[in-house]
Amino acid sequence: MDGDRVEIDGGIMEGGGQILRVSTALSCLLGLPLRVRRIRAGRSQPGLRPQHLSGLEIIRDLCEGKLEGGEIGSTEITFTPGKIKGGTHIADTKTAGSVCLLMQVAMPCVLFAASPSELHLKGGTNAEMAPQIDYTVMVFKPIVEKFNFTFNCDIKKRGYYPQGGGEVVVQMSPVKELSPINLTERGTVTKIYGRAFVAGALPIKLAKDMSAAAVRCIRKEIRDLYINIQPLREPDDQAFGTGSGIIIVAETSTGCLLAGSSLGKRGKNSDKVGIEAAEILLRNLKHGGTVDDSLQDQLVIFMALAKGVSRVKSGPITLHTQTAIHFAEQLTKAKFTVTKSEEEDPSKDTYIIECQGMGMINPNL
Repeated sequence: MDGDRVEIDGGIMEGGGQILRVSTALSCLLGLPLRVRRIRAGRSQPGLRPQHLSGLEIIRDLCEGKLEGGEIGSTEITFTPGKIKGGTHIADTKTAGSVCLLMQVAMPCVLFAASPSELHLKGGTNAEMAPQIDYTVMVFKPIVEKFNFTFNCDIKKRGYYPQGGGEVVVQMSPVKELSPINLTERGTVTKIYGRAFVAGALPIKLAKDMSAAAVRCIRKEIRDLYINIQPLREPDDQAFGTGSGIIIVAETSTGCLLAGSSLGKRGKNSDKVGIEAAEILLRNLKHGGTVDDSLQDQLVIFMALAKGVSRVKSGPITLHTQTAIHFAEQLTKAKFTVTKSEEEDPSKDTYIIECQGMGMINPNL
């Protein structure tokens, strides 16, 4: 500790941008000055990439904080937070860096702002190594709102790799505190739906092929459900560049949402894209948890901030989730326990993630 500055090793565990997102968001919320060293130390291009820098800059602007070391390639930053204020904020990666990851870092902070916020997030809406914006709207949003807040997410323009150029506007009002969640009952799958999209120079046939391949793949395992995966072409005025992909969501009788998604890229057969998404969905359905492996880690920061005990049943714990828990515990007074679920069916690899939240109170309300 340098005075009371919290020291974070950005190279441990998952060792990526997630450490930066969790620790700077919590630093901002708790008013803890922070130093992060060895940022993305194990990556092929260590240090800050444009998307990480945009995330740091929006957090700095949200709370009128001080950021040192904020340049591309930097492997060490210090951050001194100020007071979180609402209003309109813009973050632009100027690349295909994910707008969803920008949302991940900013959202917990604006929940505890002094007034409503409007975030204009620019970059890639459907990018590799990050949730697609469709996942954020179709799965993340309805589940995270169980913590007792709501937000509006308006997709102004979609942007794809490599240029980005997408824009999403997120509107949120602050809350006094977050309620805990209890997601432990999977229930039965009641419907499966999704969208297969093409944009730019690609023909609609590719979307139809992705959709058909995904349906065929799911049919082998699940025969009696209607599966509705709509093939569509993004309107030219609402998409920048050329891209394709698919997301498939399974909804259960208890309101759980689990998904599988995949992106097209040059030289990748469209059937393969559809099958990949279907296989991810089926794998998430097999483990018996209430959340899929993309949502697991995204809930950790909210569980840590909530008042009371949250419980989530998941499949195998991902390294991203272990990392989020590690840094949430290091920075807050929240306490997590992960235990193997005592299932009737021992073949299922399920776990209960339990958190005694810190009970963050918004000082501005």
